[in-house]
Amino acid sequence: MTARVRLGYSPDLAGTIDVNGLAAYGVDVQPVQWSEGRLRRGAIPDALLVSSAALVGAPPRRRALLEELIRGGTRGALRPRALLLVGPGEPPAPWAELAAAHLPELPAASALAAVVRCAVEASHLRSELTATQAALHELQHVAIALSSERDANTLQRLILTKSRELTAADAGSLYLVEEDGAGRRRLRFQLAQNDSRAVGYQRTTMPLTWESLAGYTALSGQVLRIDDVYDLPPGVPYRFNRSFDEATDYRTRSMLMVPMIDHAGEVVGVIQLINRKRHGQARLDSAEQVRREVIPFDDACERLLRSFASQAAVALDNQQLLESIQRLFDGFVRASVQAIESRDPTTSGHSQRVATLSVALGEAANACQHGWLGDVCFSAAELRELRYAGLLHDFGKVGVREHVLVKAKKLYDWQLDNIEERFARVRATLVAQHSRRELECLLAQGEPAFRATRQARESELARAVAALQRDLEVVRQANEPSVLEDDRREQLAEVGSRRYVDLDGREHRLLEPAELAMLSTPRGSLTDAERREIESHVVHTVRFLSLIPWTNDLRNVALIAGAHHEKLNGRGYPNALVGDTIPVQSRMMAIADIYDALTASDRPYKRAVPTDVALEILRQEAAAGLIDADLLALFVDQGVYEAVRLPRESPPPEAFEEPLAAPAARAPTALGQSSA
Repeated sequence: MTARVRLGYSPDLAGTIDVNGLAAYGVDVQPVQWSEGRLRRGAIPDALLVSSAALVGAPPRRRALLEELIRGGTRGALRPRALLLVGPGEPPAPWAELAAAHLPELPAASALAAVVRCAVEASHLRSELTATQAALHELQHVAIALSSERDANTLQRLILTKSRELTAADAGSLYLVEEDGAGRRRLRFQLAQNDSRAVGYQRTTMPLTWESLAGYTALSGQVLRIDDVYDLPPGVPYRFNRSFDEATDYRTRSMLMVPMIDHAGEVVGVIQLINRKRHGQARLDSAEQVRREVIPFDDACERLLRSFASQAAVALDNQQLLESIQRLFDGFVRASVQAIESRDPTTSGHSQRVATLSVALGEAANACQHGWLGDVCFSAAELRELRYAGLLHDFGKVGVREHVLVKAKKLYDWQLDNIEERFARVRATLVAQHSRRELECLLAQGEPAFRATRQARESELARAVAALQRDLEVVRQANEPSVLEDDRREQLAEVGSRRYVDLDGREHRLLEPAELAMLSTPRGSLTDAERREIESHVVHTVRFLSLIPWTNDLRNVALIAGAHHEKLNGRGYPNALVGDTIPVQSRMMAIADIYDALTASDRPYKRAVPTDVALEILRQEAAAGLIDADLLALFVDQGVYEAVRLPRESPPPEAFEEPLAAPAARAPTALGQSSA
């Protein structure tokens, strides 16, 4: 049966229209005061018939009002789908463009009814075409948004939000298909939205079965469209869970379930849309509102959502691929850090702490609103880049010889063992020589004389052994990685100048020149050559990190990590960069690196200093033009150093073996050992 069409006409045509004849052909007619822009009575017409004479004779204000009505009208106004003009001559602009048909005179009722129906249908098709074009245009924008989004949570919210907007759905949920630890597939209830109710949801997992609507859609890979979920067809395997409706006094009615299928044909998730509305802004606050507003999802909604779900599946697949790559890379970074720390277990945790402090300082810089720091703004990707640089800043230590890397004192253990063994031989030699003299005296002078002089000879031996023991203590004390004071240096020089004669009469040095040189190191545990080797770890770091094909958002990792030992005054290494030529991220990492090296309690070559002392040493370095004073002020004032747990109170001054002093020219910290 053909649907009836409503035709409104201008009052001047009242005597010429065959009302009964048009009614017989399914067209209901009624007069319309179009000059008022509203109906006096009756329903809004599908088409409006206006005589050219009435149009030409109308005041400009009324013609403008009619044009507005035909072009779309205002809310609550008369909105006919089609305008028909009747009268001789060509209609003036813009009516020739706006009119669906121009009739020189009124035709017979059958012909007029046919024209009206064709005009209304053409208008309807134009409206559908316009709506489809708008939906496709929106779909293109959504596709661009989906492909550019990298954050998983934002992407998922975008998928559900746009799905609801495209279909005027009041509510919706997003389910993801995943595998549990045993490799079994399951559904994860990931996200929920509802315009009419405050949604408090908890992400949870559920078995992937045919009994749930989402499970059925995921397993079948088919769209599920239901006009009323409270009235499901008999014999279907799925059922609707009313728990949310009962808890919130909501009424779920129409529903559309669309699987998200990736390029491999696998279902990666399900979009669930609930309660399509006549008017997208309406709220379903009552049962009456549900009855009045909620309509079934139609074929157009299904087609649109199929296309959108396919794009969403690809976006989700890409995002999950990026996440898996990210996890893979994170695993590689963790393994790299473990490789570093396994070579030098005493610095365990240092890389993680430096990364944590560096990122915390970067976040503090983002929040700073004054000075040049007010212009600093690190994105999430740049903070991630800084974190990776912090974690890998010492990776080049894999290229440093292990005995140099873990050297705790000025001498290597085997060297000190050799010295102590040598001193033991010297002592044994002294005892043997003493015994030989005793025998010679006894044989040459007889027992009475031997006994008379024996005490003097034993005292001489005791003095020689005691002197040897004092020399060994000088060596042991000089071996500590502290500052070598002048008096200790003189004592060491005296020990180095001593000789001893073995039992065969050959003369030997008490200390070898290499041993004496290492013990004479003025500060710390490293010789100049060893320090240069340690410092070369930065070059090794840059070489290694430069071999990695970083993505664009991580392309500066090698640059940042490779400059964390540079100093503002150009006395750092490896490139002697000056001032602003050092990346700000590297300047941040330098502060974090020094602070952790000072406060770490796991270094064998030094004692950990408490927080306030470490900050004071950093202030000395800033005053000396070595590190960035503005960044240090931010580090201190914002409590960035509290991002890691460290000692907070100073011990008494006597607890320290050496006074705090300004750092040496080449030393990156106030310590003898270069900072880790």
